[in-house]
Amino acid sequence: MKKLINIYTSFLVLSMMLFSSCETDFANPNAPTDEQILSSRAGLISLSVGIKQLYSTTGVLYIAETPAMTTRALVRTTTYINLLELEEGGSTLPNDNSNVSGIWATLLRVVEMCNQLESGAESVSLEEATKNTMLAYAYFFKAISIGSLAQNFEQVVVETSQSNDAAFVSRTEGFETAIDLLEQASSLLGGSVDSGFDSDVLLGNVDLVNCINAYLARYNLFAGQYDAAITAANTVDLSSASYFAYDSQNQNPLWSRFVDLARCKPADNFGLPASFEIDAADARTDFFLSPLDTANENGFEYEELTGFYQSATDLIPVYQPGEMLLIIAEANIRKGSPDLNASVEALNSLLTKTDDPTGVNASLGEYSGTVSEEALLLEIYKNRRIELYLNGMSLEDSRRFDRPEPSTQPLVLTDERNRNFYPYPSRERNNNNNTPADPAI
Repeated sequence: MKKLINIYTSFLVLSMMLFSSCETDFANPNAPTDEQILSSRAGLISLSVGIKQLYSTTGVLYIAETPAMTTRALVRTTTYINLLELEEGGSTLPNDNSNVSGIWATLLRVVEMCNQLESGAESVSLEEATKNTMLAYAYFFKAISIGSLAQNFEQVVVETSQSNDAAFVSRTEGFETAIDLLEQASSLLGGSVDSGFDSDVLLGNVDLVNCINAYLARYNLFAGQYDAAITAANTVDLSSASYFAYDSQNQNPLWSRFVDLARCKPADNFGLPASFEIDAADARTDFFLSPLDTANENGFEYEELTGFYQSATDLIPVYQPGEMLLIIAEANIRKGSPDLNASVEALNSLLTKTDDPTGVNASLGEYSGTVSEEALLLEIYKNRRIELYLNGMSLEDSRRFDRPEPSTQPLVLTDERNRNFYPYPSRERNNNNNTPADPAI
């Protein structure tokens, strides 16, 4: 079984090129056919492993790097054109920027693979627990792929098509689709995961039940469903952690890109403007950053990356437990009847935390600032940039917290973010007449 999984997951990475959402049928004479893969438990397990591997390598790279460049959380240290274009941003960001194309194509490929897994699980004779877990797993990865697209594009595809006519929906509908998929996944699991699927696919690294609840909290927050976000966040076990695991063949993608190849580096002070003062005693700074006191030719100062990215095989969390406390703090302010005391309580739990299972701890005293909606939201935003560094949410957060709008011109390097949303990839536009007009900025 291990040999079969390794062979097939290697094929998946090699076959995943920059295809549009309408082109998902790839020929490879040395690979098993779809019929072979989808007609047995062994094939479906291989496909399940391949989904996680593709998302956790190529997907995680683009999810982390692309918005981080746009929001100044990362600094370009090379002359690679894709990173130069992202750092300059503005209205001239090309549709064929490889990061923009990469995040779109990779996540839609994951969506298509999840659809295939769902179809196979429904047609192959499986034990009920295995089938339910496999379906929940497919729904989970489909949901987080759609959710990540909705964080970066004004409109998204939630169902792929092989007829060059995939429909686009609003990003709000994208989040709602992700929520619905996660709720279906939660219902299928009923609080437990099939032990065979866990040992073959999850490998004890991923607590699927907690992951589903964590992303339910995230997307309900993004969709403006604040009470549901609080409920889901409170369901997550904060003493539990889930990780994407890596090896010498499938390396930690952020270590590879930011440390080994050194194509970009973390911005000084997490890229936050000078108006946000980071406590010198905040242990999260030393966790993620090592001082370099260096700047690129555009004047952006940068540091060395540490944290979860110090070697090729370092684990990357599927989500940060501290995110749940930040969701509770924010949602209690934004909900219909704000509860500032509950917000402060959640914020204090984050600031004073010393026992996070992933090792990310501020280890500070309690919040001592003004207890007002405006002041608390600024504090929450600052802590999201620090606690959730490189988790792919900085662009979503920058818009949601009404940070300054970007200029419409390129090379305004003082912009706090240089885009609101990304243009749609050229390959999608050239193959799919349903592709909307690009956002102005």
